[in-house]
Amino acid sequence: MKRLRWIPAMIVVTMLAGCVPSLKNDTEVVQSDAKDKEEATIIPNMQIDDQYYRTLLPYKASASRGLIVSNIYSKYDITEAESGLLRLSQKAFDPGKYFFQEGQYLDKETASSWLARSSQTDDGLNPATTKSMSPTERAKKAPIYLAHIVEQNYLEKAGKNKVKLAGVSIGLALNSIYYYQKEDYGATYEEPIPEQVLTKQGEKIAAQVIQRLRQKEGLENVPMVVGLFKQQSRSAIVPGTYISYGIVDEGSNKVSEWKSVKEEYVLFPTNDSEENYREMNQYFKFFKQDIEKYFSNYTNVIGTGFYQDNKIKKLNIDIPIKFYGTSEIIGFTQFMAGAVIDQFPKGLKVEVNVTSVNGPEALVVKDANSSEPYIHIYND
Repeated sequence: MKRLRWIPAMIVVTMLAGCVPSLKNDTEVVQSDAKDKEEATIIPNMQIDDQYYRTLLPYKASASRGLIVSNIYSKYDITEAESGLLRLSQKAFDPGKYFFQEGQYLDKETASSWLARSSQTDDGLNPATTKSMSPTERAKKAPIYLAHIVEQNYLEKAGKNKVKLAGVSIGLALNSIYYYQKEDYGATYEEPIPEQVLTKQGEKIAAQVIQRLRQKEGLENVPMVVGLFKQQSRSAIVPGTYISYGIVDEGSNKVSEWKSVKEEYVLFPTNDSEENYREMNQYFKFFKQDIEKYFSNYTNVIGTGFYQDNKIKKLNIDIPIKFYGTSEIIGFTQFMAGAVIDQFPKGLKVEVNVTSVNGPEALVVKDANSSEPYIHIYND
């Protein structure tokens, strides 16, 4: 079993003992579901950060758990479809007031039926096809738009010892590319779906989803957030993002207004000459050169920048390495942490993951406006 070590940059490693958080100061309340069944639940008093929701305990998995893995192309999109929806939810549900719970109203059977074509199930949300349509016709005239539905529930206190459902967020994961075969076991072809078409179809599907959710017991009046998530291609190594969202007011049956979401992930180093990326690309190249100069037996250095409103908010860097000695890992990590401080703007959050064939070796995190990063060294 690996133990986690924390060291500030250029300081000797100090061992931390593992511990289990106490629930002594947490609050036990009663939660009511749609069928008025009551059960005890715990609200943790600890909140990691004001951007994170507190999660009710015991943790309840999504009623449609497992579907996302088979319906969304990549692990990057799986993560972002959920975490991006959390960010959108903050526009309606304040993390300081609301508590998070995975979706409990869309079960696996219902979600699978909705994700089908309307020619396959009565309530399928994807376009119908006929037997006479060729695979190419299907791709151009009736592609699969909706790949998955993410549901998140938000609860609030209702009196001293109770919590109740106070909001629901829905993420509609949409295909930017439709993959198909012209014959069984043949080559796979791609049909790109323009974002304008995807947005139009996504809003149309969202209207149907809202109407159906309003018919479910317990969801008749709660406010909702609905987001349209654009998946990347199967081969992409950066995630897609939400392209728009809308808020459904309490008791309403439709989105009051659709708003665009300006978020994207950019891979570094990049050949893209856009001004938004040029400066950060230069910082990244200098950092990469430092690593190459000091250690020649690395595999590669890859960065992923997260942009909001055309400004970079966070940079994640992955460095796979080929050496395994503890002293060498410590030396490399300390040098690399210094390069993070030297080469990147102080106001940027940077996270660097060092891995080998044995798994994670080190983690360096420099928070925005911090002059000293934290270093986690993993040892057997």
